[in-house]
Amino acid sequence: MAPSATSWTEHVVWWHVYPLGFVGADTTGADRSPAPRLLDLVPWLDHLLALGANGLALGPVFASSTHGYDTIDWFSVDPRLGTEADLVTLIETAHSKGIKVMLDGVFNHVGPEFPELVEARREPASAAAELFRRGSGTDAFATFEGHGGLIALDHASPEVARRVTDVLTYWSDRGADAWRLDAAYAVPSAFWATVLPPLRQRHPDVCVVGEVLHGDYVAAVRDGGLDSVTQYELWQGIWHAVDEVNFFELDWALTRHNEFLDAFVPFTFVGNHDVTRIASQIHDERHHAHAIVPLFLLGGTPSVYYGDEFGLRAVKEARVGGDDAVRPAFPPTPAEAPWTGAQDVFPLHQQLIGVRRRNPWLHTARSRTVSVTNESLVLEVTGDGPGEALIVALNLGDSELRVSDPAPGEWLAGRDAGLDGPTLSVGPHGWAVVASLGHAASAPVRP
Repeated sequence: MAPSATSWTEHVVWWHVYPLGFVGADTTGADRSPAPRLLDLVPWLDHLLALGANGLALGPVFASSTHGYDTIDWFSVDPRLGTEADLVTLIETAHSKGIKVMLDGVFNHVGPEFPELVEARREPASAAAELFRRGSGTDAFATFEGHGGLIALDHASPEVARRVTDVLTYWSDRGADAWRLDAAYAVPSAFWATVLPPLRQRHPDVCVVGEVLHGDYVAAVRDGGLDSVTQYELWQGIWHAVDEVNFFELDWALTRHNEFLDAFVPFTFVGNHDVTRIASQIHDERHHAHAIVPLFLLGGTPSVYYGDEFGLRAVKEARVGGDDAVRPAFPPTPAEAPWTGAQDVFPLHQQLIGVRRRNPWLHTARSRTVSVTNESLVLEVTGDGPGEALIVALNLGDSELRVSDPAPGEWLAGRDAGLDGPTLSVGPHGWAVVASLGHAASAPVRP
């Protein structure tokens, strides 16, 4: 298990918000006028609860030049969002409703207005210059993946480690329950292993999730002392499989997912601030639900990106401002949202989260593939205790899918599906979740 695995993480479902976009702040840097916009999230906390979630995962809230990831000051709330008092009020209000709060820690790089960077560029021999990794070419300092506005910190510097520990502790003292470590994959694991123990000593229940796109997830958790990492492999396996009608890809991703669960509980998602909306990734509208079902019925700690519960569409583009469409402004209150009830996506999320709430063992559940074809996937998802077993059946094809082994039990959720005596019948392009009464002896059959 991870170093600070705590009981609350077993029950959390996150609602992930990109604050600067949510409140309609200018992310170009042209207008950074102060405004208490962060409190605009308060009326949406009841929406989070109505969804079935109980965690608010915030994108960057600290002072930055433009989009939040080009940090100016780790110890100040971005004036476009408000003040430290506003952030504390949001956290305390969330806590009063039983909602945990996650903050986004950007510690791989800083923005061009970061005070020590300004000083280092003015005086290359100054102590401030020791905070940044040396580069090549015209700029003396390295950048993050070639982005000239994101200057890489020197993670071998004890001063950088000390400052990051101070930042994590400062905001955890003010109520933050969890951290997402941005671009954790670009930071040596030894750095996290240095900065996190002092934080955990003061806040033993803190949860720390690293953003890791690919590579050795298990090593990232183990060597860095993290609790979890972002499960991009499962995200890609889900939307690729459903959009391309090739469940063999998801089947392979699930093999890997089970291996990860032996070491830690992954942070799972089908949408976030950096990727095209799931409703836009999957072109056949009949199959949108087939991507949502695995998110809540597989092991992991699920996160819903704001707007996905309304079926919002948006495409991420590889250009300046190409993320804006997937980081939209929301109205002041849920009652003013024009998307409520669209495609019945919100009720679908509520239904599936409800199934998860009634089966909390799903947090660490493993899946076993009963049958897989290009068009269909039948899983038995199991926990460690008696009666902890569900059948998840997904059908992308034009023919009926029938499942009689493992024996289906209580009906839990589904669409265009039902129980036909001892057999689960899933119609064309349907899906179903039922209790499992026993392990499979044979594959499901198509008539």
